[in-house]
Parts: sequence; C-alpha cells; structure tokens
Amino acid sequence: MRLTVEHGFDQVTVEAIAEAANISRRTFSNYFACKGDAVLYGERLYTRALVDALRERPADEGAWTALRACARDLYASWSPWPDRGWALRTRMARKHPSLLARQLTDHAVLARELEESLAGRARPGGPRPGLLVAVFLAGLRVGLDTWIDEEESRDLLEVVEEVLDEAEASFDR
Repeated sequence: MRLTVEHGFDQVTVEAIAEAANISRRTFSNYFACKGDAVLYGERLYTRALVDALRERPADEGAWTALRACARDLYASWSPWPDRGWALRTRMARKHPSLLARQLTDHAVLARELEESLAGRARPGGPRPGLLVAVFLAGLRVGLDTWIDEEESRDLLEVVEEVLDEAEASFDR
C-alpha cells in the first residue's frame, strides 16, 4: 500500500513490492496472485480479524452488541493509528478500478461471513442479519470517512462510535 500511495497503482510492479518486502518474486507469487492482492492484504487481515472476533463473542449476546464490541476491540488494538493524510491518500489509491472491483468482492464476502456468524443470535422482533450487517458496515465506512474529513483532531474510535450510536438509535425507534 505504501508503494501504491507514493507512486500510484499502475506504476508499482510486483518486482518493486517484492523488493520492498525483501523477498523474491517467486515468494511473492506463493502468497499473492497479483499486485492487487498484495495491496489489499492489510484490509483482508482486518476483515478476517473482524469475522473471527464475532465468532468468538458469547452466543447469547445480541447481534448489534456483538458487532459493535468486535469493531471497538479491533479499533482499540490499532495503536498508533495512521494520520488522516495517510488514510486519505490510501482511500484515493484504492479507487483504482481494478482495486475497487477486488474490494467490492471482498466486501460482499465479508458481509456474507458476518451474516453467517450472526446466525442464531437473539433478535426477537429485530432486524434481519443482512440489514444489521449492511448498516454496521456502512457505519464503519461513514465513521472512517468522517474522521478523515474532519478538521478537528478526534480519535477514530470516538467518531466510529458516534456514527454507530446514530445507527443504533434509528433501530430503537
């Protein structure tokens, strides 16, 4: 991602990524099918950690509570968090068409896995798992975007919690 942010996705080669990681081209190919997979690797680690954390939550915990606790724990573990400028450049680099297509696929897989992980959680009269997951993921995205765009210096977790509070309040009405 650093190389993509600095030089642009089209200018970064697999060889440059392998060299920056101090590995051979062949070793790179053992782990990644293409440079897009390498660029999105960090995001894939995050989504895997989120799904794993959700599966480890107590089974009797409500779906929304479990999702929020997972996000809170994950964000809290990211210390120190990158600055807004880096996050903004990263977001712009990910808008490359081939990365965007891979990201959309990854997000669909994440949503499906989160929905499956919510199966069986208590939700009498509550929204269906697909809706909860869609609102939750949108809340994470809006929280990150808000944090990046803000002038003031607030903690990312504080902003995400604020956005998720707004979403939760709409469920309570």
